[in-house]
Amino acid sequence: MILLIILFIAAVIYFFLIFPTQWLKVERVRYSCGIGARVLQISDLHVEKLRISPSRLTRVIINEAPDYVVLTGDFTQKSRYLSKVQRYAHAIVKPGIPVVAVLGNHDHRLKSTAFHQLIHILESMGIQVLINQSISVDNFQIVGIDDFGSNKSKVDQAFANVDPSKPILVLTHNPNLVLSMNRKYTYLMAGHIHGMQFNVPFLFPFIDKGRLAADGIIKGMHTGTHGQFYISKGIGQAGPNARFLIRSEVTLHELD
Repeated sequence: MILLIILFIAAVIYFFLIFPTQWLKVERVRYSCGIGARVLQISDLHVEKLRISPSRLTRVIINEAPDYVVLTGDFTQKSRYLSKVQRYAHAIVKPGIPVVAVLGNHDHRLKSTAFHQLIHILESMGIQVLINQSISVDNFQIVGIDDFGSNKSKVDQAFANVDPSKPILVLTHNPNLVLSMNRKYTYLMAGHIHGMQFNVPFLFPFIDKGRLAADGIIKGMHTGTHGQFYISKGIGQAGPNARFLIRSEVTLHELD
């Protein structure tokens, strides 16, 4: 009887806390804004705790066939996992689709040498890392703004070469940036909050994820003062390597 109880408890823990970290969901969002591209967002890999395999990410990218893949920060905070970042970066670029990335707060916890090694790994794989800068692609622009929570965001610098007459896609890690940036944009993608990772509202006041989370804005599509923004629930975990009623997510944004 005791063994059965232990097995039952283990099964419940696995089903409710571990299985959601392995049960990847492809969220699909459609927003008509003139960008004219299908963009697959992968956020918050946290490779040290990631339970989605590199090969599975490759298959998702091939199956969804986006025009661009974007990575919205938090690859790792530990230098010993940089080789694992490299394996995931290789899997993400393998389908041959352009990949653009920004950095997150966990990336900025790396020591200087490891931090620059992270950037080198990504760029050597062909991933364009935007640190407070912009690029033009097709008929729109991508603006990459560094992490707000790490005080690395330089909005004016990032927008320095932006043409306001063309659609603007902003990539950043921490969505709380939208509360302080005074620039119009067409669409913004962020992560960081993980959908709170544990969908237990009474715990939310004890988890500091910024003003948006405090106001209940923790995932999905929202309208900000200067444009539309989306918060991904992320693919990896921070803190406890578990999720509760929140599945791991990659997001296909169909931006007509």
